[in-house]
Amino acid sequence: MKKVELLAPAGEMQALVAAVQNGADAVYVGGRLFGARAGAANFDGPALKEAAGYCHKRGVKLYMTVNTLVRDEEMDEVYAVVREAVSAGIDAAIVQDLGVAALLRSCFPKLHLHASTQMAIATARGAAFARQAGMTRVVPARECTLEEIQRIAQVGLEVEVFVHGALCVCYSGQCLLSSMIGGRSGNRGACAQPCRLRYGWHGKADANPLSLKDANLAAYAGEMTEMGVACLKLEGRMKRPEYVAAVTGIYAALLREHRAPTADEQKKLALAFSRDGFTDGYYRGRRGKEMFGVRPETARWPEEWFGTLRAAYEKEDMRLVPVRFRAALRLGEPMVLTAEDGDGHCVTATGAAPEAARSRAVTAGEVEARLRKTGGTAFTVSDCAVTAEDGLSVPASALNALRRDALAALETLRTEIPERREGAFVPAERIKNPTEPPRFTVSIYRVGQITDALVNEGVETVYVPLELIEAVDVEKYRGQTNFAAVLPRVWRTADEPVLREQLRAARERGVETAVLGNLGHFALVRGMGFALRGDFGLNVFNSAALRFLKEQGLSGATLSFELRHEQLRDISKCIPCEAIVYGRLPLMITENCIVANEFGCRHFKGRCDALCADSACAGAPELTDRVGERFPVLHAYGCRSELQNGKTLWLADKPEYRKIGLTYARLRFTTESAEECVRVLRAYKGREEYTPKDITRGLFYRGVE
Repeated sequence: MKKVELLAPAGEMQALVAAVQNGADAVYVGGRLFGARAGAANFDGPALKEAAGYCHKRGVKLYMTVNTLVRDEEMDEVYAVVREAVSAGIDAAIVQDLGVAALLRSCFPKLHLHASTQMAIATARGAAFARQAGMTRVVPARECTLEEIQRIAQVGLEVEVFVHGALCVCYSGQCLLSSMIGGRSGNRGACAQPCRLRYGWHGKADANPLSLKDANLAAYAGEMTEMGVACLKLEGRMKRPEYVAAVTGIYAALLREHRAPTADEQKKLALAFSRDGFTDGYYRGRRGKEMFGVRPETARWPEEWFGTLRAAYEKEDMRLVPVRFRAALRLGEPMVLTAEDGDGHCVTATGAAPEAARSRAVTAGEVEARLRKTGGTAFTVSDCAVTAEDGLSVPASALNALRRDALAALETLRTEIPERREGAFVPAERIKNPTEPPRFTVSIYRVGQITDALVNEGVETVYVPLELIEAVDVEKYRGQTNFAAVLPRVWRTADEPVLREQLRAARERGVETAVLGNLGHFALVRGMGFALRGDFGLNVFNSAALRFLKEQGLSGATLSFELRHEQLRDISKCIPCEAIVYGRLPLMITENCIVANEFGCRHFKGRCDALCADSACAGAPELTDRVGERFPVLHAYGCRSELQNGKTLWLADKPEYRKIGLTYARLRFTTESAEECVRVLRAYKGREEYTPKDITRGLFYRGVE
């Protein structure tokens, strides 16, 4: 059975030392820019080189996160940061942005790329797409169950599973709550963690319904090994080095000894850090209120235990590389010492020639004892064979020098940076923007929002959730508008036969376009004859991402609503582009139904595709924050929750969205009545004086950090 890699976090050099000394097989760090933990100390070029040397000397791999969304004007700096990291010797880059992935494949074709959990891959088809796109490893969404991980592990690329640490309530890469509240984007490494604050229902912020407990899958480490998982990942780049030491040490012992954690080890994991306990809910296929918790205000770091851990790893003698020595000493000939490690590296060093002893001769045992003194290095001698002629005299200093030279040569081999072919950075081709104003599309949440009055106002395309298409009279509006089937952003492999059948039925009814919001959708719709458009879930942030999606067959794409209007304008639009210019923006999509957690719902375990009239979320209940803002919560496919912004994006009175090269401008209808939908469309077309209450300009002018 292949050894499972234990991957530990490091936000600074001391944490990296703690991880390596306590048994990590690999460590992941952030570079000076473009990592999802901008608040960590992180590693610049010289620090990366030091980190890579420290790791590789001890047989540990080093990965660097490049897992944020990147704007066009930053792509050259991404190239520079990664080039610096490749020169320092990193073994892989962890990526989220499709444009960044395309750039790195082109410029650094030998660099391993890992698909970040922020790509929101939760199905085997999604993993297969990542493999086709050049990824060598995928980190599935943390919401995946044991069964889904098993399916993904059969795709043929390495699978890395988050097993311990903080859980986001929203699917990674799909959360805009921090962006919308304060302009600090989780997709840009600046999340302010507003999900850990207090919210509530009935107008009161009296609980923590968005704060998940930390994951703890220590009990399933062996199970994951057997199912073919390649890597177990620990979270914690923002945590103390002692925390990294504690958690890494326990998981390393479990993997090394092929056993489950003891009660004492579980107690220590909780002592290191927990939010009122742990959860294994998603892995076991469970959801519910018991998965949520907060860090008690009285919680303190276990300083005495942490002090013990720190004292141990700071000695840097917990992780030593075994070497085998073969020494030959002959009169009048240079001493020869061959050193070999367990990874196939072998070196030979020569030293001073022994002389004939004038009094007492050195023994083979004394030579061996001297050669075994490797203190202060990363090595320990596991076996030492000495062949020495009788009657020789050798100074201790000469033996020490021989040992030092051999270990230095071995260290050089172990830390040698592989040559990697490198391509030049080529900026995206500038494409002139269309000059005509965009045509309006609308997306609906309920079938009743499609009316004759709406269509008669002039709508280029109506976006309808796939599960609702059967209830829409497509034929009635033929020639007046087009319909597009919007695939659910979140689903599972087990749902795909039903989704494929719904797609076939939609195509037969005259729906010609499918809207894709996840990488797993590409294979799902292949061969069904749809024109393909990309939705906001694909996080299109730059021209390179748009170019990549065009190569995958998209005929249009929605740009990220985290971009300012100037940034939207400056993207090279190689395919028709769209932006959401009206509506409640989706801030979160959660595996847990946060409404059912509070009020109960008979549909919760059945996972309804479409909204049921008697669902707890049928009335779009509102979650209230500490300042009284109310966020409607809508049903999402599979009895998941989608949290909407409390204010409505309104740009009808702003001319800029008409002048930034968009082909389509989308009005996103969620909680509106059919009448309100018509009034909004008329207002955007300049046919009615109307402005809804509680409006926002979103991120259209201010953008994100």
